[in-house]
Amino acid sequence: MFSIGVHPHSLVHPLDSPWKDYEMRKGLTRQPQRDEPATPVKNYITRSGLQRLKDEHRFLLTRERPAVVEVVAWAAGNGDRSENADYQYGKRRLRQIDGRIRFLTKRIEAAEVVDPEAPRAGQAATKAFFGATVRYATAAGVSRVVSIVGTDEVDLNRNHISWVSPLGRALMKSAAGDSVVLQLPGGTEYLTVLEVCYERISVEPFREPPGSEARSEASAKGLTRRR
Repeated sequence: MFSIGVHPHSLVHPLDSPWKDYEMRKGLTRQPQRDEPATPVKNYITRSGLQRLKDEHRFLLTRERPAVVEVVAWAAGNGDRSENADYQYGKRRLRQIDGRIRFLTKRIEAAEVVDPEAPRAGQAATKAFFGATVRYATAAGVSRVVSIVGTDEVDLNRNHISWVSPLGRALMKSAAGDSVVLQLPGGTEYLTVLEVCYERISVEPFREPPGSEARSEASAKGLTRRR
């Protein structure tokens, strides 16, 4: 977090650091992973997962981008732009933000919301599809539980796996008592499905990067004073 009286060039690190931490945290929305289909398909997602995308999209558009635009505008008036660290950094950060906004916009537009708690009948209630929580056992007898979610909701700390991941694909359409084969680069694993159910899946909500509110206020006040 930078203060109003900080030297202009100190803007680089305070503005960037929270976002580096933010973008590397688990469970946050991310670019499509390698296991996502090459051909664009509907973006299956839970309602809370979609809300997280919308919250991040709104934050970038209404808070983060305006703050960076103001920094760039101020830095543009401080001499040679080719040697102006604030200007160069601001423009780079702005490109990153705009790229993220475009990505989120496409994911939101393609979203197909699936409610894991919605009533299901027949095979849809007993077999594993998107939104299912599955308990299975490995060949060694180790029991594990995973929830099958969208590619934007993957959170291994919460045992949320993508429906297009190797494990997600292996479990898809399975029911209690079924044996499935999991193909991995390191070899083949044989799993036994113990239980399939549909319950609420708790997705971590979007949280603004630390210091973002103070940073936006400080940049606005600081730039006004410098002018």
